[in-house]
Amino acid sequence: MSKRLLILFGVGVLLVGAAMLGILYSNRGSHLELKGKIMKVRTGALSDADSIAVLDFRVENPSDVPFVVRQVEVTLVQKDGSSADGANVAKGDLKQLFRYNRFLGDQYNDSLSIKDTVPPHTTVDRMVAARFDVKNQDLEDSKAIHLSIESVDGPLFQTSQSVK
Repeated sequence: MSKRLLILFGVGVLLVGAAMLGILYSNRGSHLELKGKIMKVRTGALSDADSIAVLDFRVENPSDVPFVVRQVEVTLVQKDGSSADGANVAKGDLKQLFRYNRFLGDQYNDSLSIKDTVPPHTTVDRMVAARFDVKNQDLEDSKAIHLSIESVDGPLFQTSQSVK
């Protein structure tokens, strides 16, 4: 190959690379995601056979697109490695849950449920309450509790925390 052809090829590669970087940089806020963690887990017995877990968490939406919630799931990983799915407590029932179960403390944050929105470039504190068909001692002795929040647009946010 001639020297001139190699120089033109190199310049072409640099121009294509610069164009790709420019496109990626201009679309950096379009990637929908949540970042966050569970701040506190509160547990208690509702009866001899079932218990409740209240998860207070903080999430941040660094993208340019609102995160609209499609589904919220809470899963427990028990000491023996098996998992138990939690039944989420509805927003309308939370006031009654906290009134009659004072061992949970107060409701510090709003609940996160279907169709709630986390606006772009904001950080919000929310909570989820879930009932499990396990004894309270088994809930407190479990390995971890997982929180999954799915967007209507597809992205999934997951985090875990030990119960204790």
